[in-house]
Amino acid sequence: MPGLGTLLRHNPNYRNIWLGQVVSEVGDYFNAVAVLALIMQQSGSGFVVSMVFLSRAIPSVLAAPFAGVLLDRMDRRHIMIASDLVRAVLALLFIFTVNESRTWMFYVLSALLSFASPFFTAGRSAILPSIASPDELHAANAVTQTTGWATLTVGAILGGWASHWLGYSGAFVFNSVSFVFSAWCIWRVTATTRAAAPKKRQGGRHDYMDGLRYIRSVPLFMGIGMISVGWAVGGGAAQILFALFGDKVFHRGAAGIGDLWGFAGVGLLIGGAIAHALGEKMTFAAYKRTVALAYIAHGAGYMLFSQAPTFWLALALITLSRVGMAAATVLNSSQLLRHTSNEYLGRTFATMESLRNTVMIFSVSAAGIAADHFGPRTIGLIAGGCGLLTAIAWALADVSGKLPEPRDTRPTEEAA
Repeated sequence: MPGLGTLLRHNPNYRNIWLGQVVSEVGDYFNAVAVLALIMQQSGSGFVVSMVFLSRAIPSVLAAPFAGVLLDRMDRRHIMIASDLVRAVLALLFIFTVNESRTWMFYVLSALLSFASPFFTAGRSAILPSIASPDELHAANAVTQTTGWATLTVGAILGGWASHWLGYSGAFVFNSVSFVFSAWCIWRVTATTRAAAPKKRQGGRHDYMDGLRYIRSVPLFMGIGMISVGWAVGGGAAQILFALFGDKVFHRGAAGIGDLWGFAGVGLLIGGAIAHALGEKMTFAAYKRTVALAYIAHGAGYMLFSQAPTFWLALALITLSRVGMAAATVLNSSQLLRHTSNEYLGRTFATMESLRNTVMIFSVSAAGIAADHFGPRTIGLIAGGCGLLTAIAWALADVSGKLPEPRDTRPTEEAA
């Protein structure tokens, strides 16, 4: 099974996709950190922060159906380039928020930027079978997923540094340039990336509903969707809980919050590496057992984290939880890539992304409301329990034979 070095040396198409991903995702965190810091400087309002989060989360959910349909109708490479160029313009417009307090611009630009993103992120997953050979596909998926978690850690650190030394305008300019660079990288991809044209096209809504029917018709896809919901419940709550645990529970302030996010990021990288190493030669039965064990580790680790008496034990347990989550995520996406028909790849990945984001919106909102009435340990215990229950439901579905292996529909390259 090829690793990152082999993929980058011998597969120029994947190398371009990967380079664009690294630079644009780091640029995303330049924007995120600068926006949050600028809001706190101008207003100091937690309400504005929460509204900006919602203005980023809700449009991505609304965009997913459109993104999925277009990615399955048109050349996926062209859709990704258009997404990058639109986001480059929007990212640059954030400069107008720097010198004057324009709260409405934070909401509008964040919403538009978020709406444009699924056309790229879902496309990046759907394009992999067209640029990677069957032997490379699992490795390409694992590296892509793990790279996203690595850029989260590095991008947040560099974003804070850039906002401090380059100023907010400099951070926004870098974010804009990063999208232009990503578009250039995607333009250099030469593989055919067009989906198979549907036999009968009856409009976008029909195509989207057809995609949902396709997902519902495959028990494995429904199971992966279910387990994504279990992760998103805890993953959404973590947006608030890490801050509460770092500051209120362990009394370590900003350093404690940063440590929790940092160790969680390390766990994601370890889990991605484990899945990369094991996934290619794993049988389908072993895959299902591994996902169950991974999510048990995720849910149980999160529950134990919420009750940890010491900070260092909490760091170890949140690392374990994220190892399990990352391993299951990589293995699940590899199965989607292997078994999804090419004409439905865009809609399948866009729908899964939309499902996770929707649950995370409700999870963040519920955790924020609950924080005024319950302690962080109670909220964390419930969030982790949801993940554990999801793992148990997956295991029971497997034992009862409700997760059969789908027919292998791994797509092949097609003529444009």
